[in-house]
Amino acid sequence: MNPSVASRWLAGDAGTATETAAVRLFCFAHAGGGGAAYRPWRQSMAPDVDVRPVVLPGREARIRELPYRRVEQLLDPLCEALEPYLDRPYALFGHSLGSILAYEVARRFSAGPHGGPALLVVSGRRAPRLPSSRRTFATMPDPEFLSALSVLGGTPPEVLGERRLLEMLLPALRADFELNESYRTLPGPRLTCPVAAYMGSDDPEVDRTELLAWGGETTGEFSMRVFRGGHFYVKDEAGDVLGAVRQDLTRALRCSMLGGSAPATV
Repeated sequence: MNPSVASRWLAGDAGTATETAAVRLFCFAHAGGGGAAYRPWRQSMAPDVDVRPVVLPGREARIRELPYRRVEQLLDPLCEALEPYLDRPYALFGHSLGSILAYEVARRFSAGPHGGPALLVVSGRRAPRLPSSRRTFATMPDPEFLSALSVLGGTPPEVLGERRLLEMLLPALRADFELNESYRTLPGPRLTCPVAAYMGSDDPEVDRTELLAWGGETTGEFSMRVFRGGHFYVKDEAGDVLGAVRQDLTRALRCSMLGGSAPATV
């Protein structure tokens, strides 16, 4: 993939990005989210961690591009775009929809020449092999769909109240929910890297049993953390979440074969 094309998939190549970071952290947002969701992380975790938010087609600077509706169609171009950035130990963080994208990317790279991530952090979503027992969003009529988004809390009220902006964003939002709700685990072995699973204590979209089931997706170490808040605790409890990510990254790098020359903490 052309470097300029590949870089469109990643937000924030300039500014706080550093070539001396011990580890690179690819971050995948919730449905409808993009690089902005992780912009504060870049400053907070520099210079030890190079945070690279992933921007999918259909949002932010890529809003004019057609969004993907199936994970199996998205995975090839996504992994091709990230591959040039696997030049050092790396980890993956995904929230909600982002969890399954981070998980499938981890599986793909684990089977490739660069090796798997030092750590996979999944957040706010049931384990991939569990069936959904909750409502589906993708086929809701617009009023119900927008009402459900408001209840979840991930879309700013000023966006929900701006009709023209909503008309521009709705196709990508619906495509993301379809991407999530149509997903079935792709063929392949379990991971071998550590997996850390996070959730909010009052998240209506996942319970503790569903989160614990992520432990079955790896032969490596598994850990679980519960934070105060609902589905978007990641934003509301950002300080605690960033502290947890640092701790889990440090532990993973210490235990990883890739981490032999890494500093004791990140």
